[in-house]
Amino acid sequence: MRRSARAFWVRSPGAGEIRSVTLPEPGEGDVVVRTLSTGVSRGTEALVFRGGVPESQYGAMRAPFQEGSFPGPVKYGYLNVGVVEEGPPELAGRTVFCLFPHQTRYVVPAGAVTVVPDAVPAARAILAGTVETAVNALWDAAPLVGDRVAVVGAGMVGCAVARLLAGVPGVDVQLVDVDPGRAAVAAALGVAFAPPERAAGGRDLVVHTSATEAGLARSLELLAPEGEVLEMSWYGDRRVGLPLGEAFHSGRLAVRASQVGMVAPARRGRRSFADRMALALRLLADPAFDALVSGESAFDDLPRVMPRLADGRLPALCHRVVYEPSP
Repeated sequence: MRRSARAFWVRSPGAGEIRSVTLPEPGEGDVVVRTLSTGVSRGTEALVFRGGVPESQYGAMRAPFQEGSFPGPVKYGYLNVGVVEEGPPELAGRTVFCLFPHQTRYVVPAGAVTVVPDAVPAARAILAGTVETAVNALWDAAPLVGDRVAVVGAGMVGCAVARLLAGVPGVDVQLVDVDPGRAAVAAALGVAFAPPERAAGGRDLVVHTSATEAGLARSLELLAPEGEVLEMSWYGDRRVGLPLGEAFHSGRLAVRASQVGMVAPARRGRRSFADRMALALRLLADPAFDALVSGESAFDDLPRVMPRLADGRLPALCHRVVYEPSP
Protein backbone atom coordinates (compact mmCIF):
# COMPACT_ATOMS: atom_id res chain seq x y z
CA MET A 1 0.00 0.00 0.00
CA ARG A 2 1.44 3.37 -1.05
CA ARG A 3 1.24 5.96 1.70
CA SER A 4 1.28 9.69 1.11
CA ALA A 5 2.16 12.60 3.37
CA ARG A 6 2.89 16.32 3.18
CA ALA A 7 6.13 18.00 4.21
CA PHE A 8 7.46 21.54 4.61
CA TRP A 9 10.45 22.39 2.41
CA VAL A 10 12.66 25.46 2.15
CA ARG A 11 12.39 25.94 -1.61
CA SER A 12 15.08 28.63 -1.68
CA PRO A 13 16.44 31.06 0.94
CA GLY A 14 13.49 32.94 2.39
CA ALA A 15 10.78 30.89 0.68
CA GLY A 16 9.02 27.74 1.88
CA GLU A 17 6.35 25.44 0.53
CA ILE A 18 4.41 22.31 1.42
CA ARG A 19 5.03 19.34 -0.87
CA SER A 20 3.30 16.01 -1.25
CA VAL A 21 5.57 13.03 -0.63
CA THR A 22 5.23 9.28 -1.05
CA LEU A 23 6.37 7.29 1.97
CA PRO A 24 8.52 4.19 1.60
CA GLU A 25 7.03 0.86 2.55
CA PRO A 26 7.98 0.12 6.18
CA GLY A 27 10.40 -2.72 6.60
CA GLU A 28 10.88 -5.07 9.50
CA GLY A 29 11.83 -2.97 12.51
CA ASP A 30 10.42 0.27 11.08
CA VAL A 31 7.64 2.40 12.51
CA VAL A 32 5.02 4.54 10.78
CA VAL A 33 4.42 7.72 12.79
CA ARG A 34 1.58 10.21 12.44
CA THR A 35 2.74 13.63 13.54
CA LEU A 36 0.88 15.43 16.33
CA SER A 37 3.08 18.52 16.59
CA THR A 38 6.50 19.83 15.66
CA GLY A 39 8.59 22.67 17.03
CA VAL A 40 10.41 25.39 15.12
CA SER A 41 13.78 25.95 16.73
CA ARG A 42 13.88 29.63 15.87
CA GLY A 43 17.64 30.16 16.01
CA THR A 44 18.89 27.28 13.86
CA GLU A 45 15.86 26.92 11.61
CA ALA A 46 15.74 30.65 10.93
CA LEU A 47 19.39 30.45 9.88
CA VAL A 48 18.59 27.57 7.52
CA PHE A 49 15.51 29.34 6.17
CA ARG A 50 17.52 32.49 5.42
CA GLY A 51 20.23 30.47 3.65
CA GLY A 52 22.85 31.40 6.23
CA VAL A 53 24.57 28.01 6.62
CA PRO A 54 28.17 28.43 5.40
CA GLU A 55 29.26 25.97 2.73
CA SER A 56 32.04 24.65 4.96
CA GLN A 57 29.38 23.51 7.46
CA TYR A 58 26.91 21.86 5.09
CA GLY A 59 27.85 18.40 6.36
CA ALA A 60 27.99 19.31 10.06
CA MET A 61 24.60 21.05 9.92
CA ARG A 62 22.66 18.19 8.35
CA ALA A 63 19.67 17.11 10.42
CA PRO A 64 19.25 13.34 10.98
CA PHE A 65 16.39 12.94 8.46
CA GLN A 66 17.09 15.92 6.25
CA GLU A 67 16.34 15.67 2.54
CA GLY A 68 17.83 17.96 -0.07
CA SER A 69 20.83 20.16 0.58
CA PHE A 70 21.69 23.68 1.68
CA PRO A 71 20.82 26.37 0.82
CA GLY A 72 17.78 24.69 -0.81
CA PRO A 73 15.59 23.00 -1.68
CA VAL A 74 15.89 21.33 1.71
CA LYS A 75 13.56 19.62 4.18
CA TYR A 76 14.89 20.51 7.61
CA GLY A 77 13.76 20.19 11.24
CA TYR A 78 14.28 18.01 14.29
CA LEU A 79 11.52 18.51 16.90
CA ASN A 80 8.73 16.05 16.07
CA VAL A 81 6.18 14.32 18.32
CA GLY A 82 3.75 11.77 16.93
CA VAL A 83 1.87 8.53 17.47
CA VAL A 84 3.13 5.18 16.18
CA GLU A 85 0.50 3.82 13.80
CA GLU A 86 2.44 0.72 12.76
CA GLY A 87 5.46 -0.96 14.26
CA PRO A 88 6.65 -3.39 16.92
CA PRO A 89 3.98 -4.25 19.52
CA GLU A 90 5.81 -2.42 22.29
CA LEU A 91 5.63 0.85 20.28
CA ALA A 92 2.27 0.59 18.53
CA GLY A 93 -0.02 3.37 19.73
CA ARG A 94 2.70 5.05 21.81
CA THR A 95 3.50 8.74 21.67
CA VAL A 96 7.11 9.21 20.56
CA PHE A 97 9.69 11.91 19.91
CA CYS A 98 11.84 11.85 16.78
CA LEU A 99 14.45 14.15 15.24
CA PHE A 100 12.34 14.44 12.09
CA PRO A 101 11.37 17.51 10.00
CA HIS A 102 7.92 19.06 9.64
CA GLN A 103 5.90 16.31 7.93
CA THR A 104 2.44 14.88 8.50
CA ARG A 105 3.49 11.21 8.57
CA TYR A 106 6.82 9.40 8.19
CA VAL A 107 8.62 6.04 8.28
CA VAL A 108 11.81 5.60 10.31
CA PRO A 109 13.66 2.76 12.06
CA ALA A 110 12.17 1.98 15.47
CA GLY A 111 15.48 2.91 17.08
CA ALA A 112 15.07 6.49 15.86
CA VAL A 113 12.09 7.21 18.12
CA THR A 114 11.98 7.64 21.89
CA VAL A 115 8.83 6.95 23.87
CA VAL A 116 7.45 10.04 25.60
CA PRO A 117 6.92 9.27 29.31
CA ASP A 118 3.35 9.26 30.54
CA ALA A 119 4.12 12.21 32.83
CA VAL A 120 5.09 14.42 29.85
CA PRO A 121 2.32 16.01 27.74
CA ALA A 122 2.82 15.45 24.02
CA ALA A 123 2.58 19.20 23.41
CA ARG A 124 5.57 19.80 25.73
CA ALA A 125 7.60 16.90 24.37
CA ILE A 126 8.55 18.90 21.25
CA LEU A 127 11.15 20.55 23.51
CA ALA A 128 13.07 17.28 23.92
CA GLY A 129 15.77 18.19 21.40
CA THR A 130 16.33 21.55 23.11
CA VAL A 131 16.48 20.07 26.61
CA GLU A 132 18.86 17.40 25.28
CA THR A 133 21.16 20.23 24.14
CA ALA A 134 20.92 21.78 27.61
CA VAL A 135 21.74 18.44 29.27
CA ASN A 136 24.86 18.18 27.13
CA ALA A 137 25.84 21.73 28.11
CA LEU A 138 25.61 20.94 31.82
CA TRP A 139 27.70 17.83 31.28
CA ASP A 140 30.28 20.07 29.56
CA ALA A 141 30.11 22.88 32.11
CA ALA A 142 29.96 20.69 35.24
CA PRO A 143 28.63 23.45 37.55
CA LEU A 144 29.45 23.05 41.24
CA VAL A 145 27.24 23.48 44.28
CA GLY A 146 26.96 27.18 45.09
CA ASP A 147 28.32 28.47 41.76
CA ARG A 148 27.35 31.90 40.48
CA VAL A 149 26.24 31.47 36.87
CA ALA A 150 24.92 33.75 34.15
CA VAL A 151 23.16 32.56 31.02
CA VAL A 152 23.50 35.25 28.35
CA GLY A 153 20.77 34.89 25.74
CA ALA A 154 17.21 33.95 26.71
CA GLY A 155 16.33 31.94 23.63
CA MET A 156 15.13 28.35 23.66
CA VAL A 157 18.48 26.83 24.57
CA GLY A 158 19.44 29.53 27.07
CA CYS A 159 16.14 29.18 28.89
CA ALA A 160 16.43 25.39 29.01
CA VAL A 161 19.98 25.66 30.38
CA ALA A 162 18.84 28.17 33.01
CA ARG A 163 16.06 25.87 34.22
CA LEU A 164 18.41 22.89 34.57
CA LEU A 165 21.02 25.03 36.36
CA ALA A 166 18.34 26.16 38.81
CA GLY A 167 18.06 22.56 39.98
CA VAL A 168 21.69 22.42 41.17
CA PRO A 169 21.78 23.09 44.94
CA GLY A 170 22.89 26.57 45.88
CA VAL A 171 23.52 27.77 42.34
CA ASP A 172 22.72 31.44 41.74
CA VAL A 173 21.38 31.68 38.17
CA GLN A 174 20.83 34.93 36.31
CA LEU A 175 19.28 34.95 32.82
CA VAL A 176 20.56 37.92 30.79
CA ASP A 177 18.87 39.28 27.67
CA VAL A 178 18.31 42.56 25.83
CA ASP A 179 14.55 41.87 25.63
CA PRO A 180 12.87 42.99 28.90
CA GLY A 181 9.94 40.73 28.01
CA ARG A 182 12.12 37.73 28.84
CA ALA A 183 11.86 38.69 32.54
CA ALA A 184 8.48 36.95 32.72
CA VAL A 185 9.97 33.80 31.19
CA ALA A 186 12.83 33.89 33.70
CA ALA A 187 10.34 34.17 36.55
CA ALA A 188 8.42 31.14 35.24
CA LEU A 189 11.71 29.22 35.13
CA GLY A 190 12.58 30.19 38.71
CA VAL A 191 15.70 32.24 37.91
CA ALA A 192 16.69 35.90 38.18
CA PHE A 193 16.71 38.23 35.16
CA ALA A 194 18.76 41.25 34.15
CA PRO A 195 19.45 43.29 31.01
CA PRO A 196 23.12 43.11 29.94
CA GLU A 197 24.07 46.48 31.42
CA ARG A 198 22.75 45.52 34.87
CA ALA A 199 23.87 41.89 35.00
CA ALA A 200 25.82 40.84 38.08
CA GLY A 201 29.51 40.16 37.59
CA GLY A 202 31.90 37.86 39.41
CA ARG A 203 30.41 34.77 37.75
CA ASP A 204 32.17 31.44 38.07
CA LEU A 205 30.57 30.32 34.82
CA VAL A 206 28.77 32.06 31.96
CA VAL A 207 26.82 30.11 29.37
CA HIS A 208 26.52 32.14 26.17
CA THR A 209 23.63 31.42 23.79
CA SER A 210 22.74 34.79 22.21
CA ALA A 211 24.67 34.23 18.96
CA THR A 212 25.80 37.88 19.02
CA GLU A 213 29.25 39.41 19.23
CA ALA A 214 28.06 41.83 21.91
CA GLY A 215 26.66 38.96 23.97
CA LEU A 216 29.93 37.08 23.89
CA ALA A 217 31.91 40.19 24.86
CA ARG A 218 29.55 40.83 27.77
CA SER A 219 29.86 37.19 28.83
CA LEU A 220 33.62 37.63 29.26
CA GLU A 221 33.07 40.83 31.25
CA LEU A 222 30.80 39.01 33.70
CA LEU A 223 33.39 36.37 34.64
CA ALA A 224 35.31 36.19 37.90
CA PRO A 225 39.07 35.56 37.58
CA GLU A 226 39.73 32.11 36.09
CA GLY A 227 36.07 31.79 35.10
CA GLU A 228 34.87 30.18 31.90
CA VAL A 229 32.43 31.03 29.13
CA LEU A 230 30.71 28.00 27.69
CA GLU A 231 29.90 29.05 24.13
CA MET A 232 26.78 27.39 22.73
CA SER A 233 25.97 29.89 19.97
CA TRP A 234 25.96 29.00 16.30
CA TYR A 235 27.03 31.98 14.18
CA GLY A 236 26.56 30.46 10.74
CA ASP A 237 28.61 32.42 8.21
CA ARG A 238 29.30 35.42 10.45
CA ARG A 239 32.75 36.31 11.80
CA VAL A 240 32.90 37.29 15.47
CA GLY A 241 35.48 39.48 17.20
CA LEU A 242 36.61 38.75 20.76
CA PRO A 243 38.06 41.27 23.28
CA LEU A 244 41.14 39.26 24.19
CA GLY A 245 42.92 42.26 25.69
CA GLU A 246 41.91 43.96 28.94
CA ALA A 247 41.14 41.33 31.61
CA PHE A 248 41.22 38.25 29.40
CA HIS A 249 44.88 37.37 30.03
CA SER A 250 45.30 38.81 33.52
CA GLY A 251 42.11 37.11 34.65
CA ARG A 252 43.10 33.78 33.03
CA LEU A 253 39.66 33.56 31.43
CA ALA A 254 38.55 30.76 29.13
CA VAL A 255 36.09 30.24 26.28
CA ARG A 256 35.02 26.70 25.42
CA ALA A 257 32.53 25.41 22.86
CA SER A 258 29.66 23.05 23.61
CA GLN A 259 27.72 21.39 20.80
CA VAL A 260 25.10 18.65 20.90
CA GLY A 261 26.43 16.71 17.91
CA MET A 262 28.56 14.60 20.27
CA VAL A 263 27.92 13.46 23.83
CA ALA A 264 30.00 15.63 26.18
CA PRO A 265 33.43 14.08 26.90
CA ALA A 266 32.63 13.88 30.62
CA ARG A 267 29.89 11.31 29.88
CA ARG A 268 30.80 9.94 26.45
CA GLY A 269 32.14 6.68 27.80
CA ARG A 270 29.04 5.97 29.87
CA ARG A 271 26.07 7.58 28.07
CA SER A 272 24.75 7.04 24.55
CA PHE A 273 22.72 9.45 22.43
CA ALA A 274 19.64 7.40 23.35
CA ASP A 275 20.45 7.73 27.07
CA ARG A 276 20.78 11.48 26.71
CA MET A 277 17.49 11.83 24.84
CA ALA A 278 15.63 9.62 27.34
CA LEU A 279 16.95 11.80 30.17
CA ALA A 280 15.80 14.97 28.39
CA LEU A 281 12.29 13.57 28.05
CA ARG A 282 12.16 12.59 31.72
CA LEU A 283 13.19 16.12 32.69
CA LEU A 284 10.28 17.48 30.66
CA ALA A 285 7.89 16.25 33.35
CA ASP A 286 8.69 19.69 34.83
CA PRO A 287 5.79 22.01 33.86
CA ALA A 288 8.08 25.06 34.06
CA PHE A 289 9.28 24.18 30.55
CA ASP A 290 5.87 25.22 29.18
CA ALA A 291 7.21 28.79 29.34
CA LEU A 292 9.45 27.96 26.36
CA VAL A 293 6.51 27.39 23.99
CA SER A 294 5.61 30.91 22.95
CA GLY A 295 3.29 30.50 19.97
CA GLU A 296 1.33 28.06 17.86
CA SER A 297 0.10 27.74 14.28
CA ALA A 298 -1.27 25.11 11.93
CA PHE A 299 1.01 23.08 9.69
CA ASP A 300 -0.67 24.44 6.55
CA ASP A 301 0.29 27.97 7.63
CA LEU A 302 4.01 27.21 7.95
CA PRO A 303 5.02 28.69 4.56
CA ARG A 304 3.55 32.02 5.73
CA VAL A 305 4.69 31.78 9.35
CA MET A 306 8.33 30.78 8.80
CA PRO A 307 9.38 34.06 7.09
CA ARG A 308 7.95 36.00 10.04
CA LEU A 309 9.79 33.79 12.53
CA ALA A 310 13.03 34.10 10.55
CA ASP A 311 13.07 37.89 10.36
CA GLY A 312 11.75 38.50 13.88
CA ARG A 313 8.34 39.93 12.98
CA LEU A 314 6.88 37.03 14.97
CA PRO A 315 8.87 36.89 18.25
CA ALA A 316 9.24 33.38 19.56
CA LEU A 317 11.16 30.96 21.71
CA CYS A 318 9.80 27.63 20.48
CA HIS A 319 6.94 27.94 18.01
CA ARG A 320 4.67 24.89 18.03
CA VAL A 321 3.18 23.59 14.77
CA VAL A 322 -0.01 21.55 15.16
CA TYR A 323 -1.26 18.92 12.72
CA GLU A 324 -4.82 18.02 11.87
CA PRO A 325 -5.84 14.43 12.65
CA SER A 326 -5.53 12.36 9.48
CA PRO A 327 -7.23 9.11 8.50
